[in-house]
Amino acid sequence: MRVLMVAEKPSMAEALSRLLAPGGQFETRKGTTPVHEWKGTFREEPAQYKFTSVTGHVYNVDFTAEYNSWDIDPLRLFSGRIRKTEANPKMRLTQHLHTEAKGVDYLVLWLDCDREGENICFEVIENCLPAMARGATMAQVLRARFSAITAQDVRRAMENLVKPNENEAKAVDARQEFDLKVGVAFTRFQTRFFQGKYGNLDSAVISYGPCQTPTLSFCVERHDRIQSFQPESFWSIAATVQKSNLPVKLSWSRERLFDRTIADLFLDNINNEKTAVVIDVESKKKSIQRPRALNTVELLKHCSSNLGISPNEAMSIAERLYMQSYISYPRTETSKYPDNFDLDSVLREQSTQSDWGRFCGDLLRNGYTRPTSGTDVGDHPPITPMRVAEEGDLFGDMWRVYDFIARTFIGSISANMQYTSTSAIIKIGTEKFECKGSRVTSPGFASVMHWMSKADEYIPEFSKGETLPVVSLALQEGKTSPPDYLTEAELIGLMEQNGIGTDASIPTHINNICQRNYVTVSGGGRRLIPTNLGIVLIHGYQKIDPELSLPTMRSDMEQQLSLIASGKAPQKDVLQHFLNTFEAKFAYFTKHIEQMDELFEATFSALAATGKPMSKCGKCKRYMKYIALKPNRLHCATCDETYALPLNGNIKLYRELKCPLDDFELVLYTTGSKGTGYPICPYCYNHPPFENIKKGMGCNHCLHPTCAHSMVRNAICPCPESERAENPCPGRLVLDATSAPRWKLSCNECNIVSTFVDTIKHVAIVANELCDCGTVILKAEFRENQSKAPVSGCIMCDDEMDELLSTRHMQETHQIHISDEVTFFKMHDRDGDGMWDEGDLRALYGFERDVDAGAKHIRLIIDRVFRDLDTDLDGFISLQEYMRSKLPDWTAEEINADRIWQEEHHEAAQVSASTEPSTVDEAIHNPQWEEVDEPVVPDKFKVQH
Repeated sequence: MRVLMVAEKPSMAEALSRLLAPGGQFETRKGTTPVHEWKGTFREEPAQYKFTSVTGHVYNVDFTAEYNSWDIDPLRLFSGRIRKTEANPKMRLTQHLHTEAKGVDYLVLWLDCDREGENICFEVIENCLPAMARGATMAQVLRARFSAITAQDVRRAMENLVKPNENEAKAVDARQEFDLKVGVAFTRFQTRFFQGKYGNLDSAVISYGPCQTPTLSFCVERHDRIQSFQPESFWSIAATVQKSNLPVKLSWSRERLFDRTIADLFLDNINNEKTAVVIDVESKKKSIQRPRALNTVELLKHCSSNLGISPNEAMSIAERLYMQSYISYPRTETSKYPDNFDLDSVLREQSTQSDWGRFCGDLLRNGYTRPTSGTDVGDHPPITPMRVAEEGDLFGDMWRVYDFIARTFIGSISANMQYTSTSAIIKIGTEKFECKGSRVTSPGFASVMHWMSKADEYIPEFSKGETLPVVSLALQEGKTSPPDYLTEAELIGLMEQNGIGTDASIPTHINNICQRNYVTVSGGGRRLIPTNLGIVLIHGYQKIDPELSLPTMRSDMEQQLSLIASGKAPQKDVLQHFLNTFEAKFAYFTKHIEQMDELFEATFSALAATGKPMSKCGKCKRYMKYIALKPNRLHCATCDETYALPLNGNIKLYRELKCPLDDFELVLYTTGSKGTGYPICPYCYNHPPFENIKKGMGCNHCLHPTCAHSMVRNAICPCPESERAENPCPGRLVLDATSAPRWKLSCNECNIVSTFVDTIKHVAIVANELCDCGTVILKAEFRENQSKAPVSGCIMCDDEMDELLSTRHMQETHQIHISDEVTFFKMHDRDGDGMWDEGDLRALYGFERDVDAGAKHIRLIIDRVFRDLDTDLDGFISLQEYMRSKLPDWTAEEINADRIWQEEHHEAAQVSASTEPSTVDEAIHNPQWEEVDEPVVPDKFKVQH
């Protein structure tokens, strides 16, 4: 019997294989994702097992080609056709699944046990079932349900395999299609309408989302309350008496009055009183309930409010802890342990931990009361520590999150906090005052959850009937204060209460409104302050159709999706109902967009009044203005036309040269000294003049036969990556004449860049001369101080010319030497397992910076590299993840941490003091270490702009 098992991530497949294979022994062979194999038994029969994985969703949902143009009427999108396309075509996961499923008898799915995981199950089934042994049916497709990667949980799941739930998968399909159609329709319309009129929006797109917009609405609603708040004066009587020669302040029983005259009247009634009488003293024993078991929402709230970690980052860290078996599944709404949950085994595991092990030992010895509060929604158990860890095992925020999870678990089964509250009622004349205090008698759960401890509040010992001298009586004035801006934790609570998103998607929605410049995060409390753009959008929706920004629509839909998931409502009917509703709303919205435009007009500058003159328009010969804010573009006020420009680079006028096709002045696009650069004709970039060339054409793609800047005149040879067996690059290496004095060859399709050595003064193409291999002959002239004659030759075949390139080429395969992405990755993969783990990154950064790899600022960088590159959140960076991304620039926090570390250790600066950045902003854009000559480390590893 042959059994294929599939997990959601490569690291998950490996971890599960170690738990399932006899003795943890298996063989691994390479594939699109690794395949682990062993022999065992399945349903009491001998079996050959194969365990592989996907990398999240196999497919993305998108419109078919005819709907992907922004020129079509957005209203048509509501009835547009969609298709599922491979999420990562270069990985060829569908082919991998089909190949591995050939001839197998059973398919066992180990995807995450939530709706998204169930949806991925059916993506895997779609590719595997047709290839399985002849006659295979859904009866041979089984699902493992598990909540933690432990031997006990995995063994239980293997013994209790179930059928995958198609209804849950359909609920995800419905949500994906709805969000795509509604979001794209509104976003395209808004973006084209407003970016064509206003220049200082500073956002690449003006987006709408069925979850994103109500999330933003909560923030703007709080902003509006703050702006409309009118402070009001109030008055209260402040009394002080003397007890044991010490002054004791009392609180007025009426608290405060908003009428000064009445307050004065009460004060006048008692102003001549010299003594106060204690009329009652009461002491009560009280308790503070221990926390409920931890679910996702409470984890996100604590991380934001107490640890200063954003919800998106907190979820990423929790995923990594789960993948490394430190905690149970982190996406759960349940806050109550099931009756069969073995709390003792978790306590025993944690009893050896140096910080909180003694608390676990006490609970095991003395017993505890099993928690009964909380809600069990039947998805996953609460978030629980599954594997003991010390602070040295985890670093930075990973340790802080794990520490909170472990302590919260222990606190949730510890005793309540006990304290005594004492209140004395003291009468001065006709008015009553109060003095309160409290004392903790048993800290209970606060012993381990130290952030929840309660300080004692001192109160003197009063006795009933006791008289006390009055020290002072005075009227105090105060003013009411507005509410503060929402914190992330408060926003998470509002989203949960109003059914906006799920525990899994809440961090994404909050991250979206931050990334799209609708809110900014302020201060250590992580308060969300709406930007002008965010405020105007919500106010605009409220003027046209308030339901577009209210949470009620999305909440209703989430309830209907739950009915689909439980099989109580048909997917097609639910989806069509909500699409029809929003199609009508969209039509009404577009007809009344002027109401929102009035708000934009009052807030933002017109396009013609924004930016600075840069280059001349080829039509009217007047200067166009360059708008550097997102999305950067050129605007001609005379012709009233706007020309998009490439993002993520620098734009400047290119020597006032003009395009021979349309007479527009060229601009130069560059991505920094380590990146690429090429001229652009603004008109050709937006309206390609040649057939089969996509919008976004730079001069390095131009087919003009005589223009000195076209690809035809500057292409040298095919890109070195064109000879790859898989996904060859279709580009060509082009001589970058704009790069002088640091001459380069760059591919016009991918990120390959070859830089000539610094001793070269000038590089030119030798007219009408080609090498036998088809490469254009180049002539390189040396600087005067080199006293060398110019060199001509082929960069592919001539050794002398090849040696002038700092990024070298191999003659046989034309592949780049050490700067090749794969070579660089493998060079720093110390154990050769095809993954970068934390140790690899620490060694890599420590070596590159020539500092101790354990330094704190190295820790900051490594945490962020994981966030940026570890897309499947498994705690490892695969070659595919590395190839899809790049190592990020240093942040201001990292630069400051590095500077502090260097000062503390009295190490010499890596560049001279004269080049040290004067500000953090300058340091970010011109890092000190960018130009350090380290031939061992390739350009790929340096900052690229």
